[in-house]
Amino acid sequence: MPGPVPVLLYGMTAGVITLVAVLAAATVFGLVWRRRQGRLRAPRRAAAAPPGQQDAAAAPDDGARSGAAARQALTAADLRHELGARATLVQFSSAFCAPCRTTRQVLTEVAGMLDDVGYVEIDAESRLDLVRRLNIYSTPAVMVLAADGSIVRQATGQPRKADVIAVLGDLPAPDGQDQGLPVN
Repeated sequence: MPGPVPVLLYGMTAGVITLVAVLAAATVFGLVWRRRQGRLRAPRRAAAAPPGQQDAAAAPDDGARSGAAARQALTAADLRHELGARATLVQFSSAFCAPCRTTRQVLTEVAGMLDDVGYVEIDAESRLDLVRRLNIYSTPAVMVLAADGSIVRQATGQPRKADVIAVLGDLPAPDGQDQGLPVN
């Protein structure tokens, strides 16, 4: 009479298999998430607007950037701060973000090493217009802007100092000057 015992074993086996599958999926997700945190990567290109549809902010005949191009660059007016001659480091922070403090220290130190690199910290809660436009979902969010305001690299999480310096080294120096970047 193999009554309730096999049913109980099958139920436990299914539960154990489900538990192992969930733990494996969570582990893979965690490893991928951890690997992406702080990595400066090229920005995703926004899809171009369908023909006849442009951003409401850009009139078709005013010479302003429209559609995807407008989302991939920031102006001094957007930042409420002047752009650096070579680059500008932009950090989106929030009040209760612990990694934002260390990210601020890293970016201010890098910007302090170079006269032609600016640093701007933006409170994400007070600038929801930019947060939405740039699809920022967590803080700290870091962007490296070229001299013209185009987004060259971006990261979610705290980037390493060496990575920020390397990105700045890849940008052209203003007026053909020597790069003048520290070697680490």
